[in-house]
Amino acid sequence: MTLAQARLRFLVLIGMRWFPVGLTIPVLVLLPLERGLSIAQIGSLAAIQGFTVLFLELPTGGLTDALGRRPVLLLAGAVNVVSLALIASASSALLFGAAYFLQGVYRALDSGPLEAWFVDRALAADPAADLETALSRSGVVVGLSISGAALISGGLIWLGPLGPVSALTLPVLVALVLSVAATVAVALLMTEERPARGAAALVASIRGVPTAIGGALGLVRRSRVVLALIGVELLWSVGMVTFEKLMPLRLSEVTADPDAAAALMGPVSSVAWAASAAGAAVVPLLTRRIGAPWTGFTLRLVQGATILGMGLAGGPAGLIAAFLLTYAVHGAANPVHAALLHRQAEGEYRASLLSLNSMLGQPGFAIGSIVLTAVAARAGTPAAIMTGAIVLAAAAPLYLVRERTAFREPSHSGTSESQAL
Repeated sequence: MTLAQARLRFLVLIGMRWFPVGLTIPVLVLLPLERGLSIAQIGSLAAIQGFTVLFLELPTGGLTDALGRRPVLLLAGAVNVVSLALIASASSALLFGAAYFLQGVYRALDSGPLEAWFVDRALAADPAADLETALSRSGVVVGLSISGAALISGGLIWLGPLGPVSALTLPVLVALVLSVAATVAVALLMTEERPARGAAALVASIRGVPTAIGGALGLVRRSRVVLALIGVELLWSVGMVTFEKLMPLRLSEVTADPDAAAALMGPVSSVAWAASAAGAAVVPLLTRRIGAPWTGFTLRLVQGATILGMGLAGGPAGLIAAFLLTYAVHGAANPVHAALLHRQAEGEYRASLLSLNSMLGQPGFAIGSIVLTAVAARAGTPAAIMTGAIVLAAAAPLYLVRERTAFREPSHSGTSESQAL
């Protein structure tokens, strides 16, 4: 497979993966409310997904490295289809809880295999492949997919009930159908060389999970660069609470009208994802000029400044402008961080390392949610947002960490030297 072929398949698959997510984002809270659940119940049930991802993230990353990217991604797709079917039909807290649990399993299985597959194929085709540009294009596709799907979801809701199907259920059913199509596309477009198949190979792969996990943890212990990048993910996740959870609260404060704020958040969120896509599109220009580490450093500081703007804004226009700029920088920063992490991992431990990085984001976001909402309750939402901005910006120097000496990471076929930043 050529680099261009791998890149095209990757972009198609990642677009098909995220489009159904954009369809469901506007209804995932409103649909359980329509079915009779309370806000407190929805919050508690949603936590099931987070904890499931936290506990399964690293084992599923090890399974991906041991069994293969394609079979794990196919399993993830099947789990997602079942979870969406449950969401579309659930009428009790128990069924919604089962759906959130399956969504957590899906997110854990889905975290890393597609990106790891693409990087493996890209580096096999060209060891000097420009990963930053390729991953930035994937960020563009993700942003545009979610943004466009969210708008379509709003249109489906506006059309009203379709026979016995309520307006809020319709986007979930469309997402289910498209998720089936995305899983079929994985089966058709992802090609992977696996030396053995069958029951014996499956058992051997499962036994290899601890080795893959140990390889990723060993990489963290030996590499200051990997440890620094994971530290960035932790602090970044704390800061993300400002624009993912505190933004609606701050908007309701500056508009002095919660209903108007709720009506604004839908289209504003859609535009924000488009801004994220734009940020991902332009970041290669910066990485080519100053390099990926300095780009990561700069973007962390700039995003901290845009979040500070959210805290200091005195009206809706200023707040929304700062929010959109925050998402633009967020979209630019994601591919830079991912590419830096990929360059520290050999292929056999790549998905495990990605899962470890993602896993650290779960407690980071949870800690941020607890601490920053407590600050908001005591000192006000602007103070909480500015606190999150400082924590996020504090991660910037970690992008400039270098290895003292090169180290060697064992592989199945011998040894291979890692690349220091």
